[in-house]
Amino acid sequence: MLASLSIRDIVLIDRLDLVFQPGLSALTGETGAGKSILLGALGLACGERADRALVRAGADQGSAIAVFEPPEGHGAFALLAEAGISFDPGEPVILRRIITADGRSRAHVNDQPASVGLLRALGDVMVEIHGQHDGRGLLDPKSHKHLLDDFARNGERLGAVSRAWETLSAARKHVEKLHADKARAAEEETFLRDAVDALDALSPRAGEEEVLAAERRFLQQAETALSDLQAASEAFSGSDAVASRLNHALKGLERVKASLGASVSEDGAQANALAALGRASGALERALIEFDEAESALGDAASAFEVEPGALERAEERLFALRALARKHQVEVDALPALRAELADRLDAVADGEGRAREAEAALKAAQSDYARAASALSDARSQAGAKLAEAVMAELAPLKLDKARFRVAVTSDEARAGPSGWDAIAFEVSTNPGAPFGPLDRIASGGELSRFALALKVCLAGPDSGIVMVFDEVDQGVGGAVADAVGHRLARLAEGGQALVVTHSPQVAARAGHHWKIAKAAEGEEMRTRVVALDGKERREEIARMLSGAEVTEAARAAADELMAS
Repeated sequence: MLASLSIRDIVLIDRLDLVFQPGLSALTGETGAGKSILLGALGLACGERADRALVRAGADQGSAIAVFEPPEGHGAFALLAEAGISFDPGEPVILRRIITADGRSRAHVNDQPASVGLLRALGDVMVEIHGQHDGRGLLDPKSHKHLLDDFARNGERLGAVSRAWETLSAARKHVEKLHADKARAAEEETFLRDAVDALDALSPRAGEEEVLAAERRFLQQAETALSDLQAASEAFSGSDAVASRLNHALKGLERVKASLGASVSEDGAQANALAALGRASGALERALIEFDEAESALGDAASAFEVEPGALERAEERLFALRALARKHQVEVDALPALRAELADRLDAVADGEGRAREAEAALKAAQSDYARAASALSDARSQAGAKLAEAVMAELAPLKLDKARFRVAVTSDEARAGPSGWDAIAFEVSTNPGAPFGPLDRIASGGELSRFALALKVCLAGPDSGIVMVFDEVDQGVGGAVADAVGHRLARLAEGGQALVVTHSPQVAARAGHHWKIAKAAEGEEMRTRVVALDGKERREEIARMLSGAEVTEAARAAADELMAS
């Protein structure tokens, strides 16, 4: 709902604050009084093009502030969140536009700087203006598909088409990827095959580089170590070997002990000598045992360093081959086994690509068939709903003095337009004269006809209150009497549970309104100013009587006004 409109220094309005109510509000006044200025200011606040000519003469800038109170869950709140505009649930949405005398423009939403594009997007979901200032809502061809789907209650069918489109899009991407992979793999096949063969020939193992490097170090040191061990072994052999000397010494000690005899007292010099001989011979015996063990260990050590001829060359050759292959593929040596698996997979893709591509193509054809069925069903539903809507609109045209006009909903299907909402183009088309061709609604109909067509459409499309403010600019242009009464009756119906504003010259329309504003232009000093006055009771009766009789209000006109207001 539009809660209020504040205007400062726009054309003939220096200062104006209007507070609106739900239901139907009529704005009346003589031609040129400034009714279009109000609609222009509302359009300015809702993101319409700014023209510096709107700024009142002598003022530095002009401004328009529109305060809306959309219902909970309204699309305006999603737009605010997307744009990063902070708001509290349930608070009004305030659109403010300032234009300076030199043509510069500034926009604010809820007192936060914003783009004019955001203002217009918010205006698009909160206001429909029909008439000479039209450009939104029903007369925008881009909205016709959505309006027809709402009328047809196509929610489930749209969901089916959207899901089918998502599946179809995924299948297409999969096929494209497989073809791209296949083409890329085919180009690399020779390289891949050679690389895999080279890796298979070398058969690298994880951790092998470290093992080979350690083996190489050992083999490089083995020759020197073996030479030293052999020299040590030679020290144990020969005629003057230590073992021979130790044995010779031990035998000498045994002879000395034998010469002393076995019976020796426990005291005296003889006993001490025998004890010393025992210790010496024991030490020599242990030395001989250790000598034998040392000689055996030297032999074992020498055997350990006796490596197979060519072992160093073979270890170095494999180590260098692994490192060279790793450099070629720009990986670590330990990554070669994983690289082999990856390259083999890519090589297999060349062989398996045909099979996988056939499977993907089959899935794509199935998805295309599913989408075609869903889109065709939606097209059929749209065509049927379009015929019903056209019939309903045609029934509304005669009471609105458009009995010679024809209306149709053109549903054109084209697979090239396929998308998540189907492959149809929807257009509301009219023919305003017998024999005249059909054409776009916003190009064929005149200003007054546009408003009445929009009114007829809105009546037929009316559903639960969407929170959109409907504005009709001189919807009664060129009509009167019963037709004007029909217009007023339909406007009142539309405004039930919602809000509609109508700029009108028709007393029949004004009499149907729940709220009435009179717009007048008067001289203030040397300047003209537009003023807006809320009418009620006698004042409203007087205004409707003026609209009925003209400049001189008669009692008969007042009586007719009473009758209209009571109907």
